[in-house]
Amino acid sequence: MMTKEEMPACPVATTVALIGSKWKLLIIRNLRQRPWRFNELKKDLQGVSQKVLTDSLRSLEEDGVIVRTVYPEVPPRVEYALSDLGNSMRPILDSMEQWGRDYQKLVRGE
Repeated sequence: MMTKEEMPACPVATTVALIGSKWKLLIIRNLRQRPWRFNELKKDLQGVSQKVLTDSLRSLEEDGVIVRTVYPEVPPRVEYALSDLGNSMRPILDSMEQWGRDYQKLVRGE
């Protein structure tokens, strides 16, 4: 989580700092559906490098947006899911999804 000193004064800037990267937004988009494993995310998010995905997941976990669960199996199974805080972002992503649909229709002339 951000410290008070790190937190921008502007609420929009705070949101952008938490989820503003392309990959973080797409990770959250996927996790709205269900928990995902690392390799599933890597495969679905075409173009993301392993390092960027790892860094993004760690950052989202540190900020409390996602939860990482390690299951005591052999081999270990790890799943990522939205936390309660992450779930509170659903309306933001729902609005972005609707805006994107409306824009696509506008461009297509529908």
